[in-house]
Amino acid sequence: MIRTDALDRLPVRSALPALERALDERGAAVLCAPPGTGKTTLVPLVLAGLTGGGPVRRVLVAEPRRIAARAAARRMAWLLGERTGGRVGFTVRGERVVGPDTVVEVVTTGVLLQRLQRDQELAGADVVITDECHERHLDADTAAAFLLDVRATIRPDLRLVAASATTDAAGWARLLGDAPVVEAQGVSHPVEVVWAPPARPVRPPHGMRVDPALLTHVASVVRRALAERDGDVLCFLPGVGEIARVAGQLSGVDAEVLPVHGRAPAAVQDAVLAGSSDRRRVVLATSVAESSLTVPGVRVVVDSGLAREPRTDHARGLGALTTVRASRAAGRQRAGRAGREAPGAVYRCWEEAEDGRLAAFPSPEIKVADLAAFALQAACWGEPDASGLALLDPPPEGAMGAAREVLTAVGAVDATGRATDRGVRMSRLGLHPRLARALLDGAEEVGGRRAAEVVALLSEEPPREYGDDLAHALRTARRGADGYAARWRQEVRRLSRSLSSSGEAAAGPEDAAVGLVAALAFPERVARARGEGAFLMVSGTGAELGDGSRLRSAPWLAVAVADRPAHAASARVRLAAVVDEGTARLAAGHLRFSGEEVHWADGDVVARSVERLGAVDLSVRALRRPAPELVRAALLEGLRREGPGLLRWTRDSEQLRLRLAFLHRVLGDPWPDVSDGALLDRADEWLEPELSRAGRRSDLARIDAGQAVRRLLPWATGDAARLDELAPERIEVPSGSRIRVEYGGEQPVLAVKLQELFGLSETPRVAGVPVLVHLLSPAGRPAAVTADLASFWREGYKGVRAELRGRYPKHPWPEDPTTMEATRFTSARLRRD
Repeated sequence: MIRTDALDRLPVRSALPALERALDERGAAVLCAPPGTGKTTLVPLVLAGLTGGGPVRRVLVAEPRRIAARAAARRMAWLLGERTGGRVGFTVRGERVVGPDTVVEVVTTGVLLQRLQRDQELAGADVVITDECHERHLDADTAAAFLLDVRATIRPDLRLVAASATTDAAGWARLLGDAPVVEAQGVSHPVEVVWAPPARPVRPPHGMRVDPALLTHVASVVRRALAERDGDVLCFLPGVGEIARVAGQLSGVDAEVLPVHGRAPAAVQDAVLAGSSDRRRVVLATSVAESSLTVPGVRVVVDSGLAREPRTDHARGLGALTTVRASRAAGRQRAGRAGREAPGAVYRCWEEAEDGRLAAFPSPEIKVADLAAFALQAACWGEPDASGLALLDPPPEGAMGAAREVLTAVGAVDATGRATDRGVRMSRLGLHPRLARALLDGAEEVGGRRAAEVVALLSEEPPREYGDDLAHALRTARRGADGYAARWRQEVRRLSRSLSSSGEAAAGPEDAAVGLVAALAFPERVARARGEGAFLMVSGTGAELGDGSRLRSAPWLAVAVADRPAHAASARVRLAAVVDEGTARLAAGHLRFSGEEVHWADGDVVARSVERLGAVDLSVRALRRPAPELVRAALLEGLRREGPGLLRWTRDSEQLRLRLAFLHRVLGDPWPDVSDGALLDRADEWLEPELSRAGRRSDLARIDAGQAVRRLLPWATGDAARLDELAPERIEVPSGSRIRVEYGGEQPVLAVKLQELFGLSETPRVAGVPVLVHLLSPAGRPAAVTADLASFWREGYKGVRAELRGRYPKHPWPEDPTTMEATRFTSARLRRD
């Protein structure tokens, strides 16, 4: 029997007329409704015609998480007085509970993507609701883009609803063709904010690591909240490991401690979402409880202030979840959980002053995640570069380039980026392309069942207590009775069914088979030992094992899980399998190089015959007679790295280069550019034949750079003959001295004793540019600087004369220097002459 009273109490009911009107008129709408208003449960039932008397329509509801999909389906079935599998069902990876009468089906966004790739028309579906779209999960963004494409091309009758728990809906409205935004007001009770920072500073999170001191503090805040407040406590933590640690520190509290996360057993999830009336509860949850789930009975929220987001180091091929500070938007969502049913409180485990410095919203996953799976989905959809997809944020070019490299390496796309038949099959396995490659190719090598077992381990990282040895983790999962082992067995069955070879017998020793499959999944992470516990991956990244690892003596590893802590030179290995060199060659064969290698290293030419996998040398021997063209290229590489200073530059040759640089800057063509880059670009014109005769650094040091640079002078036009006229090395001054001109600055500089310029009223010029005259005392010390001698004689000389005449009485200091004969001698010498 339909629970009418419960349906009538849901606040979203007031927004339903506007929503139905928007769908009738525009076919699309954005629904903004706070958590707990019924947008996930009542709206699909009404749009499907199961309540309210409307026409019956088939409704698909897409949720970002499996736990949320199951919970939403169970809640809707309960509201109808039914069990799931009747008029309301759900489908998540590895589990499908639907029946012939199912009208509302809740699916994960991943399942929706698979369905769209198989049937772009979504035959039988009338309405699709993408729930929690504000969370900006990559699968949800991709599914929305595909749905918009379908609606614009082949299904204009398909109705779309983007449902969000926030009011930041303008972007979604634009994507849906300026669709109406329908807002529902929730029943919100006041929530008191209690700032509860740790008494002593804690280390900020990095990688997956959270300071244990912070977790101890969070547990103490939970105890404080239990003592100070009534009702159940909902505590937000970043991940499963932190939930387990805090749960252990809450032993003995007068409350039932329950976890809520994607890995929790279904019975535990059901118990949390059903509520309890006989005993207080402490619910330890990941961000899944921010908006996807409603936990009844909560009056207090304890917020650790942390969350997990994906991050990818594309250069090193390392991708994993990382711990970050939760955004202000997430903080508001979490706090709101305390005021769902009555006034409540939120204890925030950070300083109030820090709050304003937090990010406003979480990072869209498309901006930070590994895009290989997205790129394969786009390629299978017919949009290899994703440029034609309606996305709120375009994928970063660098991440898409890295994704295409991965897809090309595993044979999922061709040279044009289009999906191959193999790529289409891989996309339908519901796996990351790397794991799909490992499953398909591994099945041929070790048998379908064994390949499925290893890939299932890689698709959801085993608990830390399983250890870092992948083969040992496999055996632990087989005999395990925990929630992870149950999910692993379910995934093994699903993957085995997808393989035609699933019934084949396993081939070869088990540990070797595990290593091969892992290496096929992550060929760039095949690593060779280079010391006790230290390895070098073929990607070029160092890797280190923990002190107690049983893998430390392995000659080769296939690294399945690794992260690189901030400021660390090497990655930390979390999960790996032992392999041999043959397996490494097989898995990473596309990274193999064999041949002569001549390059600049450690300050000189290195010539060797090498065979290597990526950055890992397999064999190396010195090359006695390297090809001349390779040696020349290596010498040019050295010049680019270290500059033309490798050549022999005398004072005269350096001065010549400065003179030419001055003329190029002032006059332009035909005077050559002699900057480092320009010289290297024209090496053929000025460094030959000496460069081709050189074989090492010492040979470069014997090349007379000045003589070589003269080859760049404009001899063909005849302008070379004017070099000394336009940019002379020296200028003759009135005293008869020839003074060197320095060309290193903006203006040429002439440093000359003041008495040697007596009688000269016009400043000397070089290529039309007045020189900057540094007037020196008789002792050669700076006395004045001018680019206008006439002005200096009129206005500046008098002060210099007054200051220096007493100090240098043996030298002439006439009152009128313009009428005095210039000299480099003393007054007595002048009288004798």
